Amino acid sequence: MLVLITYDVNTETAAGKARLRKVAKQCVNYGRRVQNSVFECIVDNAQCVRLKALLVDIIDEEVDSLRFYYLGNKYQTKVESIGVERGKAVDDVLIL
Repeated sequence: MLVLITYDVNTETAAGKARLRKVAKQCVNYGRRVQNSVFECIVDNAQCVRLKALLVDIIDEEVDSLRFYYLGNKYQTKVESIGVERGKAVDDVLIL
């Protein structure tokens, strides 16, 4: 399923800046960045639960926020993009 993850991490302190980097790093491990604090991740249910738990453990719920948008398996009809695309599509084939 496609999950859109957005986050806002307070970076007024060094600890906040570190949290921001950790959140971004975990999101990169599961998907692709489409905007500064927005990631598209194609994950199964177990991966989604794991990623959500990782991110919740990183953030400070008093000053940071996370949002998860569950777009499902038929997401192609639910996503419209205009303008510059960042990187490869999350479901494109990647050959290493």
